[in-house]
Amino acid sequence: MTDFWLHPSLIMIIGALLLPFVPRSMKKGYLIAVPLAGFFNVWLGMSHGIHGVVQFLDWHLIFGRVDRLAQVFGYIMTLMCVIGTCYGLHVEEDAQHIAAWLYVAGALGVIYCGDYLVLFLFWELMAFASVFLVWFRRRPQSPGTGYRYLLVHTAGGLLLLAGLVLRYKVTGGDLSFGAIGVDNPQLYTYLIMCGFLLNAAVPPFHAWLPDAYGEATVSGAVFMCAFTTKTAVYVLARGFAGMEILVPLGVFMALYGVVYAVLENDSRRLLAYHIISQVGYMVAGVGIGTELAINGVCAHAFAHILYKGLLFMGCGSVLYMTGKSKFSDLGGLYKKMPLAFVYTLIGGLSISAFPLFSGFVSKSMIVAAGFKSHMLWPSFLLTLAGAGTFLHTGLKVPYFIWFGKNNCSPETWEKAQDPPMNMQVAMIAASFLCILIGCYTPYLYSMLPYPVEYNPYTAYHLSESMQILLFTALGFFLLTKKLAPEPTISIDMDWFYRMGGRIFLWLASKPIQWADNCVSEAYRYLGLIQLMTISQFWSWFDWNAIDGVVDGVASSVRTLGGKARQIQSGQLQYNIFYAVSIMAVLLIAYVLA
Repeated sequence: MTDFWLHPSLIMIIGALLLPFVPRSMKKGYLIAVPLAGFFNVWLGMSHGIHGVVQFLDWHLIFGRVDRLAQVFGYIMTLMCVIGTCYGLHVEEDAQHIAAWLYVAGALGVIYCGDYLVLFLFWELMAFASVFLVWFRRRPQSPGTGYRYLLVHTAGGLLLLAGLVLRYKVTGGDLSFGAIGVDNPQLYTYLIMCGFLLNAAVPPFHAWLPDAYGEATVSGAVFMCAFTTKTAVYVLARGFAGMEILVPLGVFMALYGVVYAVLENDSRRLLAYHIISQVGYMVAGVGIGTELAINGVCAHAFAHILYKGLLFMGCGSVLYMTGKSKFSDLGGLYKKMPLAFVYTLIGGLSISAFPLFSGFVSKSMIVAAGFKSHMLWPSFLLTLAGAGTFLHTGLKVPYFIWFGKNNCSPETWEKAQDPPMNMQVAMIAASFLCILIGCYTPYLYSMLPYPVEYNPYTAYHLSESMQILLFTALGFFLLTKKLAPEPTISIDMDWFYRMGGRIFLWLASKPIQWADNCVSEAYRYLGLIQLMTISQFWSWFDWNAIDGVVDGVASSVRTLGGKARQIQSGQLQYNIFYAVSIMAVLLIAYVLA
């Protein structure tokens, strides 16, 4: 370590801004050099302590708070940026790489921030940069999916903003980001936590995740699966360790994601639902809050970024080569894509906590922390969720894509082959790390924030895990026909706000608009009797405020209702402007009161 410190987000932002000016002959080398510079900067060039303090008005903004908790997340996120960029080297469109790098910059900015103002700045950068990874797929449903994603994250950002403003008032101007008193939570505690939990995809506010990740570009989904939810896990671990409500929420997430993953027909949506399940382990670990649990949260986030990225790369390579991602359109591809099968299988064994693979040495640490804290039911239920993980990701994904019944059309079968070399190199790197972590635990355990006194390779844990895995495998092969994929759609909790959105749209466009028109006509009549000043003011207020808010909310709700087909930048700015303005006015009024 040296005393020199350079923010890794700055490397990614400058690299993204300079990318369009790099000659084509040097572009691939540049694409690898920039994330490598960010990775080596985190690995070798960052000393612990407070760095990058900037005076802004009356506040001291801290852009660099480096400690062991931040470093383990910074290390794996910059490493995943290298792997993800290598996977997407074949993409010719600069804008996709720029969006991905700005997205990574936002995540790293949150990881190393020391106050809420800097956190909020980079939190919003993550949301606005990542949405382009959905829009750049350019399918008819991409605009609506991306817009819903952006609206949900804007709502989460407003909750976070409300919480930090209230906390600023209550604490007398304290903006520092650290552990929040979970023993005596206040309103701002829950507002900030809800803003974080929305990015962690905690049900019922989770439908944005399979919706967006399943629709993202092939390389964009690899980035998205690694950063948003794990950044949320980091801020929860930093601020809410020991918050007991997180334990049942995490357990519910673990089971809920498993159920919907089993029902899913689309391979990338299945993986997206299972992110909810795996993040549930981490959220529960934060709720347990002991040193062993927080170590488990960090270890599992580290391992999850690698094996989930590997799984998205494997299924993405199938989509890239064949144009298909649904199990009912695939099958028998082991003859055409054998290497992609091997890489995806390694990811499946890792996520299933198979011995000698990464998930075995990380997931079990959280469960062990639960038993050690005498939280028996949560620990047993998390163990049960592990069986479901092996059922759908360790068995269903590889079986119905590479084996099973061949449902490929002649055109799909003809196009199928192993992906380009850059995609394979990325998958080889992720596969190697998944095995390395599982076989050589000091590589990961030495990075964790607290000293590790845990050995996953005990006779009891090995026998328990193998029994669960073998009985799950037996059940899968006995019930293979029952689990065969069908081209169906599973109704999720987003149905409620989609239908509610349509009801609100009717109310806004019918009775509310009728009342608004009546009031306008009344003031026009008053204007005829020489009250022109009042009439003119009301006309301005009606046009710029009431109609603006109604139209803005209506168009936003229309998108949530699933009817949007086009995105107009002016309309998007219009809606966000009014939503933020109303919230800002209310918060300022409270602070000044």
